[in-house]
Amino acid sequence: MTALQFRSDVTVDLVKHNAKDFDVAMAARVSTIGGSHDETVDLTRDHGLINFLMRDRHGSPFEHNSFTFYIEAPIFVAREFFRHRAGWSYNEQSGRYKELDPVFYVPPRDRDLIQVGRPGAYTFEPGTYDHFGITRWEHEQTYRITWTSYQRMLREGIAKEVARNVLPVGIFTSFYATCNARSLMHFLSLRTMREGSKFPSFPQREIELVAEDMEGIFEERMPITHAAFLRNGRVAP
Repeated sequence: MTALQFRSDVTVDLVKHNAKDFDVAMAARVSTIGGSHDETVDLTRDHGLINFLMRDRHGSPFEHNSFTFYIEAPIFVAREFFRHRAGWSYNEQSGRYKELDPVFYVPPRDRDLIQVGRPGAYTFEPGTYDHFGITRWEHEQTYRITWTSYQRMLREGIAKEVARNVLPVGIFTSFYATCNARSLMHFLSLRTMREGSKFPSFPQREIELVAEDMEGIFEERMPITHAAFLRNGRVAP
């Protein structure tokens, strides 16, 4: 029997990109001086221009670039992720066509477990050692039972698209996600909790893990644009 793997992390890899701060400035300046494709970087001018575009929410210049990410995360994270549609393209592995891998998500010890308050006005607090123990136990036991059922059906010749029905949303999936800087900033504004956000968001921790890794890549590839994003309250233009 294949050994199950239990993970508390996610994978975010930048597969390819065509994204620079110059792309934003070039697209914006066509409005005033016409097309100029020479990549002459004037940091002082680009800082000011990009900040102006971000502050006054002139969004289209931030669309002339692209990032393609490869992501491994639990299915429940992917389903939240795919709610972001404007400016995003996705391709996900298919449980209809391939046998899924026995990789499952288990919350780490530092994951808050206790919900306090009512929907729309609640917070999460750390659980006790016992809370963590029962959470891990129930996750792992359920995964073992459902994986055994999945494998049994496959051995009996049941179609993959039927056998997968018993698997929980904690099983890992993988997908490619392609976006531009504008759509990425919109995602980050909603899927991270940060001081200084003009419109605070309260994402589920697991999708925030994905967003944090993506933001690190964004900051590295487009530092001027990222700095303007922070300076203007993390509001996507």
